Amino acid sequence: MKKVEAIIRKSKWSEVKNALHDVGVTFITYWDVTGVGNEKQGHIYRGITYKTSDIQRRLLSFVCSEEFLDPSIQAVLKAAYTGEVGDGKLFVSDINSAYRIRTGEKDEQSLK
Repeated sequence: MKKVEAIIRKSKWSEVKNALHDVGVTFITYWDVTGVGNEKQGHIYRGITYKTSDIQRRLLSFVCSEEFLDPSIQAVLKAAYTGEVGDGKLFVSDINSAYRIRTGEKDEQSLK
C-alpha cells in the first residue's frame, strides 16, 4: 500500500478529484493550505500591486493499493498540470498497515 500526497492549485481541485474518481480512487482527504515556494504571487488592490510569498494551495491525501498507484499518479499529474511555476508537488510513501475501524478489516481489505 502507498500513501499519495499532492499539493496542487486550488483552481485544479475539481479536475484532479474527477480524474482520481475515474481511475478508481474513491476516498480522498484534503486541506486548504498556505505555503512558501518559488512562485511569487502579487495581489492588486486599487491599482497597487502587493507582492506576497504566501501561496494558497490544496493538499490532498489518499492511500491506495499498488495496482492503483501508477494510474493515480498519472491522473494527478495530468489533471493538475498548467505548465506554469507553482503547479505543485506529489509525494509517495509506504504504508505498513491500515485498518477499517468499523469492521476491523486490515490492509488491502480495509481500502475497499
